[in-house]
Amino acid sequence: MQYLDTGKYHVLFTLLLVFFILFNIRRAKGKKDMFVRRIPGLNAIDDAIGRATEMGRPVLMVPGIGELNAISVQALNIFAQVTKTAAQFGTPIRLCCANAAVFAVAQETIRDVYQAQGQIERYDVDSVRFISERQFAFAAGVSGMIHREQCAATFFLGEFFAESLIFAETANAVGAIQIAGSTQTVQTPFFIAACDYVLIGDEFYAASAFLTREPVLVGSLIGQDWAKFVVVFMIFCGFITNSMERHQVTDMKRVDNDATADVEAFSEMVPVEPWANGKPVLKRRADTWLFRQFNPFITKEQVTVDRPLEPEPEPTTATGGGS
Repeated sequence: MQYLDTGKYHVLFTLLLVFFILFNIRRAKGKKDMFVRRIPGLNAIDDAIGRATEMGRPVLMVPGIGELNAISVQALNIFAQVTKTAAQFGTPIRLCCANAAVFAVAQETIRDVYQAQGQIERYDVDSVRFISERQFAFAAGVSGMIHREQCAATFFLGEFFAESLIFAETANAVGAIQIAGSTQTVQTPFFIAACDYVLIGDEFYAASAFLTREPVLVGSLIGQDWAKFVVVFMIFCGFITNSMERHQVTDMKRVDNDATADVEAFSEMVPVEPWANGKPVLKRRADTWLFRQFNPFITKEQVTVDRPLEPEPEPTTATGGGS
């Protein structure tokens, strides 16, 4: 009963979101110029790679220490664009992985980037390295590489935990430009304190759409933003409607009754005096239309158990014979 009364809103919002995404993907495929807000951290990619090229130092990238999931794939998509620019300038790269599956995918991704740029001869197999699956062993290995090779630009994007500040402080010590972003919100403040540019919140997921301008990615991003505007509008309308209704005088109030032996819990509207002690009786939260939309009104008739009466069995009499 609860789902039948409130599930329609879930279905409606899902259909609306799907429509927005598909509609904007079609617009993007139509070669229309669709606006995506500029992200400072991504705008600095060319500057960071240019600085590394001028100094003759490598660019280091770390896709976090998580498993092969949507977050790691998103980080590798961003690193593919970084590698594309680095390959054009002949800048060496270092991509450090802490997961075997991520390492395998990263190798193929970076190799495909060099091949697409027609510079497969510049691809170095050792540019993508598997360090360690242990958290602080990985942190020590990456930090040592930053110090030994004096990396001029570092990219920390993905799932980071306690090692985040170790990476950021080490890169800061060698004077590298740092661009970071993590899906772990508790680690974002450490990146903000120690890095030059940080992707915050949805900027991490919008990065691939911003860099590649793929119609599917751009359309999905804009469609989700449209859905967010709809949610904000609905919250605003609900706030106004609920506030106005709470200031109305009422002569009925909702009462939720407990379950009994024959009847489950139900709700009913009972009359009340609109004025009590010379003061108006205003609607409570449970009496408003918005509350009823997400807390369905169940009547007594809907939950009453109708048990047909059965005839009582006739008593049996014992018979016996005597001599």
